[in-house]
Amino acid sequence: MAELLLKTDSLTKIYKKHKAVNAVSMHVERGAVYGFIGKNGAGKTTFMKMIAGLANPTSGSIALFGRTGSELAEVRSKLGCLIEAPGIYPKLTAFENMQLKCLALHRYSKEYVYELLNLVGLANTGKKKSGHFSLGMRQRLGIALALVAEPEMMVLDEPINGLDPQGIVEVRDTIHRLSSERGITVLISSHILDELSKIATHYGIINNGELIRELSSEQLVAECSSSLEITVKNASTHAADVLHRLGVEFRIVDGDRISVTQGIERSAEINTALVQNGFAVSELTVHKAALEDYYLSLTGGGSNA
Repeated sequence: MAELLLKTDSLTKIYKKHKAVNAVSMHVERGAVYGFIGKNGAGKTTFMKMIAGLANPTSGSIALFGRTGSELAEVRSKLGCLIEAPGIYPKLTAFENMQLKCLALHRYSKEYVYELLNLVGLANTGKKKSGHFSLGMRQRLGIALALVAEPEMMVLDEPINGLDPQGIVEVRDTIHRLSSERGITVLISSHILDELSKIATHYGIINNGELIRELSSEQLVAECSSSLEITVKNASTHAADVLHRLGVEFRIVDGDRISVTQGIERSAEINTALVQNGFAVSELTVHKAALEDYYLSLTGGGSNA
């Protein structure tokens, strides 16, 4: 069984009468890039603040690197966190920001600073002040600052939120390097499922403070697999009987539509059987569910306040 670096048990945070995080039990394995997905206001940031020690849980427990309770303070040094805006000095260069952080942690060497800046693609920014950086560059500098302590796990809260396409690619590539080159476990939150799908190995989906699903990337792909969408009159009655006899798996979408989830390679046979039984098939198409569609099907769509 894979080692769990993070395990929560019914972790809950209540502000007055509002349950920002409601009994979340999460499992993050060593080496994973865990995509924490949820709408704005779903509870992602509050959860991450509790993991980082920036907010106290109302109830429930946290286990980090196998430690719990009062021992958490000892192992939080193994966490690198970027929650909300990165803490950078806008009048300093990337190198100077890194230099300050390294000196504070007694880890300074010029070579080490450039090693980390190179890892996040900021080694050639020269004398440019970080206050003039793009949002994507500031996010990457924030990640570099979080790497100074050589963490085993990174907690990144919405690092691609608000970025332009180029910035998203740059941050995504940085996270990929952290995982593949450094072996760092990453917990990354976002509401952009399509982007997370390009780097994540595991997922947790949160909605209204509740973790409604945990699954691997393989499970997600399987659940977003293709289906055969059929439009035919009276789908919910006699047409369904025909499909039952064929032995394919399906569900009734509405009165005139059927979605075949297994057996789509038998589309010609299915069409013939329906026609021979007196049904007029007006449409028959193969549909690949988008990741966003899957997410919306779980959360019910819409947005949180």
